[in-house]
Formats: sequence, C-alpha cells, structure tokens
Amino acid sequence: MATRRDVGTSSGLTLSALEAGRGRPLLMIPGWSQSAAEFGRNVDELARDRRVIALDMRGHGESMKPKGGYRIQRLAMDLFEVMEALELDDVDLLGHSMGSSIIWSYLDLFGPRKLRKLVIVDQAPMVAALPDWSDAHRKQYGCLLPDIQAVAGFCDTVRSTSTVEGTMGILRGMFTSKLPEADLRWIAEENLKMPRAAAADLLFDHCLSDWRDVIETTRLPSLVIGGRKSIFSAESQEWIASHNPDARVSIFEEDEGGAHFMFFENPRRFNAEVAAFLAS
Repeated sequence: MATRRDVGTSSGLTLSALEAGRGRPLLMIPGWSQSAAEFGRNVDELARDRRVIALDMRGHGESMKPKGGYRIQRLAMDLFEVMEALELDDVDLLGHSMGSSIIWSYLDLFGPRKLRKLVIVDQAPMVAALPDWSDAHRKQYGCLLPDIQAVAGFCDTVRSTSTVEGTMGILRGMFTSKLPEADLRWIAEENLKMPRAAAADLLFDHCLSDWRDVIETTRLPSLVIGGRKSIFSAESQEWIASHNPDARVSIFEEDEGGAHFMFFENPRRFNAEVAAFLAS
C-alpha cells in the first residue's frame, strides 16, 4: 500500500510523493495541474516488482506551492534534485502528458544521467503549431492548439476558472465518454490544488516548448503510449517512437479507454504493458 512522504530538495523545496514497493526505482511524473494521487490505480500494482515513487511537482497536489519556478526547465531541475535527495540511480522514468516534457527537459539538461528506461505517456512533441505548419505537420507533431493566440486564450481561461464545475469543463474532452462523472469531479478537485495563476503560467511555458530535437536524439529504451481519441494524435506518438531504434509504441483504442488518461480509464492494460516493458 502506497504511503505519503515528503522529499526535501537542495533548493529548499519540499515535494510530496506516494511511495510503495522495493527494488529498482520507477519515478512517475503526473501531467499539467495533475497530482500523484491520480496514479492511485497504478502505483500499488506496479510496486509488486519495484520501488514506485509518484511525485507531486512544485505547485501540484500536496507539494509546496512557491511563488515562482513554473517553467518546464525548473521542474526538470526539481526532478534531478529529488533523485539526488533520494540517492536514486538507474531510474526508470514515467511521465504523463507534461510529465513527459519534464523528462525531455531533464534529458536536455543532464543527458541520460541516472536513467535506465523511459515511459512516455501521451505528450505531443509540441502543443502549439508553428506559423508555417500545414495540417499534416500539426497532425504529425500532435499540436492541440493552432497558434500562440490560442495558447494565450487557453491560459486566460485556466487563470479565471476556479470552480470544480468549470474545471470539469476544461478536462472533459481529455477522457472518453465512459468516464463516470464522479471520477471527473474528483480529478477536477485534484487539479484545483494547484493555484490557478501558477497553473496558467506553467501551461503557457509548456505549450510553447518544442521537444523535437531532444526526441530525435533520445536513445534510452522507451515505451511510448498514446490514445486513439486523445487530445494528441496517435500519429505524434508513433513519430516519437520512430526516432529511437530502442522504442516501441502502444496505442489504446477508444473502447480501451484510449483518451488522454488511459492509465486511469484502463489501468489493467496500462499496468500490464508498463510492467512487462520495465521487466524486459
């Protein structure tokens, strides 16, 4: 059974994590405005054969909420400091959505230091399209938003939405229609643990980051997981895996919970595929 623990970093930040199991470490990084608690259907199952640490990043979940630092690069540094504090090496990293961008930023800053395998869960190489991109480019790279003006509008919506009902509206399209309303409400409540101004600042930075060059040079063994009905195209997940000879892709169909949160909607398949990959 996972237990809650605090991790103090060298920069003075205290982050909260859920931890279970023993053995080789698997560090799980939630997506934008999400919490480690949302991995509740995964942690204990994956911890049967390893030590699992699901981390609330700065501002998220039960972690400290400092005034600043809401940039992907700073979160990647936080991740490195957590590994240092816990004396972790030979780490398997799993990132959902923005959590994958944190992994790519970590690789950009530190290379493969301390890492063994990666699980990239449904994150586009770039969330917002560049001005000269065709529809084919946008599909290939998984762009959710057409331009910087759309990014700014989305961030303004987040900044001004502080109710559970409003947040449910923002999140609803990230799940299949089969998700129970009570589950969506709980996830919205978890999202609102992050201050909305911080969430909007981080979202703006996240949406404008281009990770294609990092992806093209990544050579760690990788499992890339996407959803046929996700906010990010399945083609973008296939593009990510295609650049690494030691990567493979797994796409969940819509009737398999194949939207943006397949780990929550279909934990049985998700857990089995991740466990098999990490054991190989």
